[in-house]
Amino acid sequence: MSVSVLGAGAFGTALAISLAGNGPVNLWARSKAHADQMAQNGRNEARLPGVDLPENLSVTSDLNEACQSGTILLAVPMQKLRELLLENTNLLGGKTLVACCKGIELSTGLGPVAVIRECLPDAYPALLTGPSFAADIARGLPTALTLACEDPDLGEALQKELTTANLRLYRTTDTVGAELGGALKNVIAIACGAVVGAGLGESARAALMTRGYAEMQRMALACGARAETLAGLSGFGDLTLTCSSDLSRNYQLGLAIGRGDSFDPSITVEGAATARATAEKASGMGLDMPITRTVVALINGDLTIQDATAQLLSRPLKEE
Repeated sequence: MSVSVLGAGAFGTALAISLAGNGPVNLWARSKAHADQMAQNGRNEARLPGVDLPENLSVTSDLNEACQSGTILLAVPMQKLRELLLENTNLLGGKTLVACCKGIELSTGLGPVAVIRECLPDAYPALLTGPSFAADIARGLPTALTLACEDPDLGEALQKELTTANLRLYRTTDTVGAELGGALKNVIAIACGAVVGAGLGESARAALMTRGYAEMQRMALACGARAETLAGLSGFGDLTLTCSSDLSRNYQLGLAIGRGDSFDPSITVEGAATARATAEKASGMGLDMPITRTVVALINGDLTIQDATAQLLSRPLKEE
């Protein structure tokens, strides 16, 4: 049975291209005009320019058609996931749904697997996350990701189904750890971008990545995640990539903040909403997450990068 990918952004398109090496794939675009353009040109020039779509990748704007597949990958922004699920319960209920978004829902503090479980109790949820840029996957460059699924048998079946020639999947049953690793690293990437954008140096970026990783662990372990999950691809691996590459939209937002430049508001930056949701959640749990709080203040314009730096450096001295 074919696989469907819902969401024709860069990442969804890249996943569909890679999965087409295994067999037929359906790629759903919300806009009919966008779907028609891809079908006609054989490329997704709007989101992933310069990459040809394989012949066995079918593009459609008909959600009913796309949802005929047994396994459906949800490559939509985190803050739009609930809306998609609730509007299409008749099509998505009872399906195997693999979330491919990273973040924490602003309104509830939930991750993607938890949102699927809440909206569609009869669905079979999983999560695909880890260090990956759409352009790399689409070009056939080797990538390793985490597949998180609480049902070990389903996780093993999905691992076999979704592994491709260039996409190697490692599985875990720790969905909480995988959710939080993929979400929280975006917040730290904004902070690292701001530091580099302000010209504060590579040493400062390394320090922020390290202390940011400590924050990620603090939140994840308090939520019941396993430490080894955060040390894997969905945590440390994704953190390393996102905090060190100009291809990361979260890092780009941080660069703009650090340089005092404007940033295109039409670009989806999951880390911005995740920072706000995480700061609120951490406050309610009594967790100290100073970098996350600082990122929220920078995004809101409540702090300058200079004030933020002084604030972090003046915190009480402590053991590592």
